[in-house]
Amino acid sequence: MNKQILIILVSLAFFFFNHTIVIAKNSFFDDGKKLFADKNYKDSKFYFEKDIVFNPKSEISYLYLAKIFKEEENDSLERNNLNTVLLLNPRNEEAIYLLTLLSIKNSNFSKAKELINMLNSVCKKMCSYEQELQSKLDSSLKSE
Repeated sequence: MNKQILIILVSLAFFFFNHTIVIAKNSFFDDGKKLFADKNYKDSKFYFEKDIVFNPKSEISYLYLAKIFKEEENDSLERNNLNTVLLLNPRNEEAIYLLTLLSIKNSNFSKAKELINMLNSVCKKMCSYEQELQSKLDSSLKSE
């Protein structure tokens, strides 16, 4: 009888512990997203990083970190986070779009062309951006 009660108590404790972690994970991302919307990038970065600790495959948290680093003009960390998003989901249109803009900004035109082609092949929501990116690439090439 005592063993059964102990097993039940351990099971309940395990259930509540796991349930608390799930709530915490969602809370970190949601809090980060709210802070990002308020342009509080320093604090939102902290919450997205905490979300990644609990969910290392959170492509959306990496994407938000890339957007924060874009705002902070930290090209290296923006690129790292965008590449992580694409490792987790090679069809993430927004990451492809942002990485293309970054490649154009850094005069990596061959990479930009490759990414434009990639966006064109996977696009569902952001198809109209392919033309915008091509125009930016063309004008950057002319100014070189």
